[in-house]
Amino acid sequence: MISNDFNKGITLTALGSFWWGVIGVVYFEFISFVGHIEVVLHRCIWSTLILIITTTYFNKWNIFFTIIKNYRILITLLFSSLLIFINWAVWIYAVTSNQIIDASFGYFIMPILSIYLGHFFFKEKITISIIISIIIVMISIIFLLLFNYKSIPWVGLIVALSWSFYNVLKKKVNIDTDIGLLIETLFIIPFALVGFYLLIQNNLNDFNLSNPSLMLLLILAGPMTIIPLFLYVRGVELCGVGPPAMIFYITPTFQFLLGFFYYNEPFSSEKSLSFILIWIAVIIYLKDLYENN
Repeated sequence: MISNDFNKGITLTALGSFWWGVIGVVYFEFISFVGHIEVVLHRCIWSTLILIITTTYFNKWNIFFTIIKNYRILITLLFSSLLIFINWAVWIYAVTSNQIIDASFGYFIMPILSIYLGHFFFKEKITISIIISIIIVMISIIFLLLFNYKSIPWVGLIVALSWSFYNVLKKKVNIDTDIGLLIETLFIIPFALVGFYLLIQNNLNDFNLSNPSLMLLLILAGPMTIIPLFLYVRGVELCGVGPPAMIFYITPTFQFLLGFFYYNEPFSSEKSLSFILIWIAVIIYLKDLYENN
C-alpha cells in the first residue's frame, strides 16, 4: 500500500518540477527586459535573504555554525557556489536570449549525465540500459559538434554540466540542502552586491525607488529560486530518489514546449534529430528506473 508520505512526496516533486518548467520560465522571461546581468544579481541577493529568513524561522543556525567550522566542507561549498552561480547565470541568459529550447536540452541530459558521474566518482552501479542511454546522449552531442557547429546548444551543455558537477560536490559533503545553499549564496553575495553597486553607479539599474512595482517584481527572483528547490528536495525526502528523477522530466518537457510553441524559438532539423536521440535515451533511462525501483 502506498503511504501518504509517498503521495505527498510525489505531489511536491511534481510541483517543484512544474515550477521550474513553467512558472520560472514565464517569470524570468517576463523580466528579461531588465537585462540578464541585473536579473542574476537580484536572484543571488534575494535568494540569500530568503535563506537567512528560513534558517532563522526553522532555527537552523546551530547547523550553520557547525558546518562553517569544517574547512573541508567550506572549500567544497566554495567550488559548488561557483557552479550554482554559473548554472543560474547561464539559465537566465538562455531565457532572456530566446534559448529556452537549448536550456531544456541540458535538463534532459542532466539526470543521465549525473548517473555517469555517480559511477565515475562514487562507483555507483549502472545497468546496461543506463550505459546505452549514456552512449546515445554522447552520440547526440557529437552529432551537433560535427554537423551543426554554429548552433550547438552551448547553454544546455553548460547547464547540464554545471548542475551535474554541483550535485557531485553536494553529495560529497552531504549536508542540509538549505543550509548548504545559504553558505553558497554567502560566498556569492559580496560579488553580487559589488556588481549591483556598479550598476547603480553607472545608472544602468532598473531597480530603483521611482518604480516600486518593478522593485517588488525583481525581489520575487528570490522566492522564484528557493520555493521550487524546497518543494523538490522535500519531495525527495518523502518518496526517495527514483520517482522524483522520473518526475523531474516535467521541467525540460515544459521548457521545450514553451520555447517552441509559445516563444516561437527556432528549431533546426539538426537539433530535431539530436533531440530525438535524447528522448530515446530518456525513455530507456526512465524504463530502467521504473523497473528497478
